[in-house]
Amino acid sequence: MGIRVLYVSEIVGKAGVFTVKKLLGAARRETGADFVVGNADSATGGAGLGRQHSVYLRKLGLEAITTGECAYYKRDLVEYMGSASFLVRPANYPYGNPGRGYRVFKCAAGKVGVLQLLGQAEFARVHLANPFHAVVDLARKLREETPFVILDFHAATTAEKRTMAHCADGLVSAIIGSHCKALTADAQILPGGTAYITDAGRTGSLLSVGGLDPDTRIGEYLRGIPAWAKDGTRGLELQGCLVEIADGGKAVSIEALRIPCEEALDDRTGSSIGDTGQVADRPA
Repeated sequence: MGIRVLYVSEIVGKAGVFTVKKLLGAARRETGADFVVGNADSATGGAGLGRQHSVYLRKLGLEAITTGECAYYKRDLVEYMGSASFLVRPANYPYGNPGRGYRVFKCAAGKVGVLQLLGQAEFARVHLANPFHAVVDLARKLREETPFVILDFHAATTAEKRTMAHCADGLVSAIIGSHCKALTADAQILPGGTAYITDAGRTGSLLSVGGLDPDTRIGEYLRGIPAWAKDGTRGLELQGCLVEIADGGKAVSIEALRIPCEEALDDRTGSSIGDTGQVADRPA
């Protein structure tokens, strides 16, 4: 028996968390997914993941949560990461850092290995070990426990992601690109049997700049003064991909997903516009 893995693309801000709450349950049922993994590197304020949001997203149905170059941006998550069995940060951070760069999870269809690596290009604040050296050994280590191995490659350039695709083809079941938050149209099965997509997009506001308020970003370009953008709240959508993997660990199919959210988000309260009950769409 094979396995179907639903990947929820990078969750950005309160709009992304809201969208996961509204859509993930139905998406899992409709796709028949056996296991759900999501990237939440921008879930808290558009940069990083706080402890409270990590726990909340886990309760909403993400069985594994990956991060990225913002893995250590929130102090409360740094302190929590070592004890959170559902969190995965890039494996090429220095040895001894809090958290794990790969984990094996159990689900009804069997065991699933989740590995994350961070690219080297264009990350000015983070300089990690070479992911191309790491992927071979770590993929082989995970495959000793399960044939189903998902690699979340958090990288900034298409060239680096495509290079990783050819480097790791046949070593893992799927290579899913994250970080750029723009869904690409190149979902494919590589010659070695690995599913691949350059970037799985973002979950949250599409009428935005990377999930954040466009007016603030426009002002940055006009004035050259850095500004901290607030979350975007319009045009909500859950993006990601569905990967079907055969018994031996080779991918059968990969399909990009776009699921619009019909409910609007009130950016003042974090709840659905029109809700009259207690707000439960964000952690207290």
